[in-house]
Amino acid sequence: MAPKQLHLGVALDGAGWHPAAWREPNSRPAELFSPGYWTVLVATAERGLLDFVSIEDTLRIPAAPHEPSDDAVDRVRARIDANLIAARVAPVTRHIGLIPTVTVTHTEPFHVSKSIATLDYTSRGRAGWQVRVSSSAEEAAHFGRREVHELTAADIAEAVASGVFPSRVHDLFAEAADAVEVARRLWDSWEDDAEIRDVAARRFIDRDKLHYIDFEGRFFSVRGPSITPRPPQGQPVVAALAHGPLIYEFAARSADLVFVTPSREAGPGVILEQVAAAAARVDRAGESLRVYADIVVFLDTDEATGPQRLARLNELAGAEFVSDAGVFAGSADELAELLAEWSEQGIDGFRLRPGVAVDDLAAIADRLVPALQRRGVFRTGYPDGSLRALLGLPTDIPNRYATA
Repeated sequence: MAPKQLHLGVALDGAGWHPAAWREPNSRPAELFSPGYWTVLVATAERGLLDFVSIEDTLRIPAAPHEPSDDAVDRVRARIDANLIAARVAPVTRHIGLIPTVTVTHTEPFHVSKSIATLDYTSRGRAGWQVRVSSSAEEAAHFGRREVHELTAADIAEAVASGVFPSRVHDLFAEAADAVEVARRLWDSWEDDAEIRDVAARRFIDRDKLHYIDFEGRFFSVRGPSITPRPPQGQPVVAALAHGPLIYEFAARSADLVFVTPSREAGPGVILEQVAAAAARVDRAGESLRVYADIVVFLDTDEATGPQRLARLNELAGAEFVSDAGVFAGSADELAELLAEWSEQGIDGFRLRPGVAVDDLAAIADRLVPALQRRGVFRTGYPDGSLRALLGLPTDIPNRYATA
């Protein structure tokens, strides 16, 4: 029997996931907000034949999750827009999927649906969307339309441990589910052959093949149709990062992929059971929710081992690195063994978070991927097709509004 093939993507966050990453010699901090920096990163990932890059984004300056921003100046304190980064790199890449993070809590779903559909056009069918909610009073203050009672890190830890979240957290994810549903309906509001483009007859569209979605919910009232034709994929890939049963339920209702964060010690078994239980509770039908494990990686390089690199970064930061995801520091061969082991336990794919973007992404492409290829568990070339096809998701998506 042929070995199970791995799906592998990376999550990009500025100079890297370690707060001191920008201080490494190869990190190019002066170029962090230049198009060339992001183009090189994504080109490196595509050289490694990876499935996708996701691009982190929030509505606040980078800081520890669920902690208020402070005045620290020893880390990167700015961001540029993830969806616009994806739009910039789309025309200069050919195969790799592009999954920007877009927050829905303060953003109209009509705008999100239009921007992701546009990315699907500019990338020729390689767009995705990582849905994010905002529970931060700091972020709400940018908009002034709602009052948010801050959840502390301790609140979140207690809720994750107990499985009992405050009602306002339930409301955030109910709103997010409605936002995704609106976006999906808007993507379907144009039938695939709605554009006629008949110059002689002076008809650009068949108006009968554009549809009102007439969505009415607790949080949104959206008539439609979209002003952007149906995306090339029909339905771009929707993903969510989840840390507990409530968010697993949201992902099971709304997403194609869920990014989870098993620890190195416990492994993915319990989380896989929880995700399956969440999918059963919400009566998910049809295609199964694909589960991807997030791992922060510090790989061996020619200059130092992964543990040595991590220790140096911790010394620069003045604190030990902690993460919601498991942390791996070591060789590419050791990481390949771990990925193969978790894959056999039922994980559908992996999203690696490079500790230092430039160095660890290069090590993933040039060391880890060859190690996986030697084991026969990773491709040696890209197939043709969309991001959905690359991920093994259905590609012939019926339009819910299409007439027979």
